[in-house]
Amino acid sequence: MRYLPLTQSDRTDMLRTIGAASIDDLFADVPLAARRSEPLDLPPHQGEIEVERMLRTMAAKNLAACDAPFFCGAGAYRHHIPASVDHLIQRSEFLTSYTPYQPEISQGTLQYLFEFQTQVAMLSGMDIANASMYDGATACAEAVLMANRATKRRTAILSGGLHPQYRAVTETTSHFAGGIVRAMAVAPDGVEDIINAIDDDTACIVVQTPDFFGHLRDLRPLAEAAHARGALLVAVTTEPLALGAILSPGEMGADIFVGEGQSLGVGLNFGGPYLGLFAARSALQRQMPGRLCGETVDAQGRRGYVLTLSAREQHIRREKATSNICTNSGLCCLAFTIHVALLGEAGFTQLALLNHQSAIVLAQALTGIPGVTCLNEYFFNEFTLRLPKPSAPVVDALAAKGILGGVPVSRLIPGDPNLENLLLVAANETNTDADRAAFVAALREVLA
Repeated sequence: MRYLPLTQSDRTDMLRTIGAASIDDLFADVPLAARRSEPLDLPPHQGEIEVERMLRTMAAKNLAACDAPFFCGAGAYRHHIPASVDHLIQRSEFLTSYTPYQPEISQGTLQYLFEFQTQVAMLSGMDIANASMYDGATACAEAVLMANRATKRRTAILSGGLHPQYRAVTETTSHFAGGIVRAMAVAPDGVEDIINAIDDDTACIVVQTPDFFGHLRDLRPLAEAAHARGALLVAVTTEPLALGAILSPGEMGADIFVGEGQSLGVGLNFGGPYLGLFAARSALQRQMPGRLCGETVDAQGRRGYVLTLSAREQHIRREKATSNICTNSGLCCLAFTIHVALLGEAGFTQLALLNHQSAIVLAQALTGIPGVTCLNEYFFNEFTLRLPKPSAPVVDALAAKGILGGVPVSRLIPGDPNLENLLLVAANETNTDADRAAFVAALREVLA
């Protein structure tokens, strides 16, 4: 029996109140071609035992990241997460009020958000960070809107090395916000002339490092050129662990930093929930979206935490708020904070170097296979291979051999024949010598 709390009379009254003749009127903005005329082809409702049995059967078809040598990246990365992270995120000190508007009962939440902001600001080399966004892609889109507000200009130039999903989300968000997005051509070799694309209507340039293809970018010339034309530089990083081995975006002159925090403390989780990182220069703090937590003292002089600059937020400014994102990824935020705290500065740097070394060893071994070349001169823990045949069927063949051997570029940028043979490969500290050897042997056999 379906649980339908509203009667037909209730629904009729609601439709009359909003001036709609039928429920179908609520979907008038959805094109007819995108609407289903029939229910989804799903089995009828079943009991809990039957559903669990079906889901277990479906799950058994997956080759999970923890059950095979794993070399996938492309914006979502696997690292070892200490068991203490999952234990600590469940402690009652942190399981306080979900929305921390009342600091009297939300000190646990506010404290870890404050610590999270401090970590992100330090890692990115920026002055101030917010208390997280939904994910890296939405953070990137919000950075462009923020640049539009700060510069009073409309145009954002996106690097050809920006993750394609970040580009798509930014284009969609900017379209409905009245902004203009100019995306550079996809740059698998990392070479593009973004500086000459900057003009007097450019609000910002958006550049990723390491970029989608794994290339490390020196942002300093780009920052100088953008600032000379009154534009801002938005730096994007999908793998925050890289900040333990390369110059921070702040050191390279970025005005806004955004990224994905999933790789620290948060598992792959079949694509979510993830964690958006967002930091900026202090001069831009009032334009920042999302929450900001500050440290203060109470009436007895004891340290405490509160939300600050709340006049930017939706519950006060409503449609004039800096963002329509109404929450932060709190649990993922906490997991990130605990993982980084457990590593410490020395551990974070050491883990980054382990990843880089693992990637170097793997790249050298894979490029020893006839017909396989690497497009990267410099990289962190991810690089792009050009194979002698299309990479998508190669990845399927590797999976059949028990190897999760990377992500075909064509999966995320379809329809371009120049990209069909490209394979994104990521290495990490969980990869053993045996894993790397198995990958090399399997790829050699598949390409033979």
